[in-house]
Amino acid sequence: MIIPEYVREQAKYELARRSFWEYCKLKAPDLYMESRTYLKEFCYQLQAFLDSPKKVLVVNMPPRHGKSRTLTLFVQWCLGRNIHYKIMTGSYNEILSGTFAKAVRDAIQEEDGIFGKVFHNVKVKYGEASMKKWALEGNEEANYLATSPKGTATGFGCLLMIIDDLIKTAKEAYNELLLEEHQTWFTDTMLQRTETGFKIIVVMTRWATNDLAGYILREYEDDCIHINYKAVQDDGTMLCDEVLSKKDYLFKIKNMNKDIAEANYNQICVDEKGRLYKNLKTYQVNPGFGTIYAYVDTADDGDDFLCAIVYGLLNKEPYIIDVLFTDEGMEITENECADLLFRNNVNLAYIESNNGGRGFARNVKRILKEKYKSNKCVIKPFTQTANKQSRILSSSYWVMEHIHFPFNWAKRWEEFYKHITRYQKKGKNAHDDGPDVLAGIYDKTVGEKGSSFGSTKPA
Repeated sequence: MIIPEYVREQAKYELARRSFWEYCKLKAPDLYMESRTYLKEFCYQLQAFLDSPKKVLVVNMPPRHGKSRTLTLFVQWCLGRNIHYKIMTGSYNEILSGTFAKAVRDAIQEEDGIFGKVFHNVKVKYGEASMKKWALEGNEEANYLATSPKGTATGFGCLLMIIDDLIKTAKEAYNELLLEEHQTWFTDTMLQRTETGFKIIVVMTRWATNDLAGYILREYEDDCIHINYKAVQDDGTMLCDEVLSKKDYLFKIKNMNKDIAEANYNQICVDEKGRLYKNLKTYQVNPGFGTIYAYVDTADDGDDFLCAIVYGLLNKEPYIIDVLFTDEGMEITENECADLLFRNNVNLAYIESNNGGRGFARNVKRILKEKYKSNKCVIKPFTQTANKQSRILSSSYWVMEHIHFPFNWAKRWEEFYKHITRYQKKGKNAHDDGPDVLAGIYDKTVGEKGSSFGSTKPA
């Protein structure tokens, strides 16, 4: 029995309505081939995610492997299946987000195109078809909004949010302040635009451990699905030779910075190698100490953290016992610092007196006397005049070799741990309060030349 061509075509269209992968094959058969298994897997994962109990899908993929193309097709497919679906996309800037939106809109508007053949009578609403915000016929409100971290999302709610590559250069990946801005944009702006039953898809190259993908995987771990595609597999083969061959890959990265190449193609974050502190030493059991010391750096301004580290010395090597790391105001931290010193039986506390530190030291001493009835801890304020960045860099090797942290310090002092382990040799670090105190412990332990009070060798 010969099946008429019309019947075969209609069967393909019906299959494309049911399967996103089949829709992609109809739209771009030269890209979406059965031999490209990673793309097929990606398409199936996107479709399955819509029915998954998980809220977020994070996909890391090397450049030129079809991630943005696939996302534009996915948005088309979702709107074709449900004309009331509301979608918001966020990209690096307004130009890219607008280009993404235009590609989706134009595909729907295309006369005699694949979309129209698969999804009958789905049309863009006349008079509401701007490049960045538009609606489908049959809706009072817009179906689609394109935005960016510098754009606006006011007045729009969505059921599906897609975020596509917010970082474009290594310079941005090293910029801790920019990475934090992306996180704030996500939590304070984008998340607030979601409606009941929402889904979020984040597709990007992994540039930095604290990029948006890393932040979401860490903070929303239980609600995430993670797909990680590397151009070069662990066995040395390529993810897809048809898309990027080994020969072309080696040619492209021949004169490329190795760290950038690894991030760009293999999802190895640039700041993994750019971190100042690596392989910090840990200890399991407190060995017990005679004299207990503390080094306190008060917050210089509203964005800084107070960092106070309590430590003991064993064979002239500091063992960190306790940490206070907070961005609360002095009216709170004075009491918290006094409590830290009292409960750890600190004998000698050095408090930097720069920018209000001397008054802070006086108040801590007063609280110890009045609240805790204790004069056990000698408070020693001092002025730090050396360049902070130089102190941090010059002491870093000694810190890695000689300072010991508790084995569970990542959980005990999570914020402090993040500030220390993410601190970069180069680039813009959002905060340097923790590394500054580690440099201070180096000064006090090894001894400062030319200080106003001489060497502070352990008693």
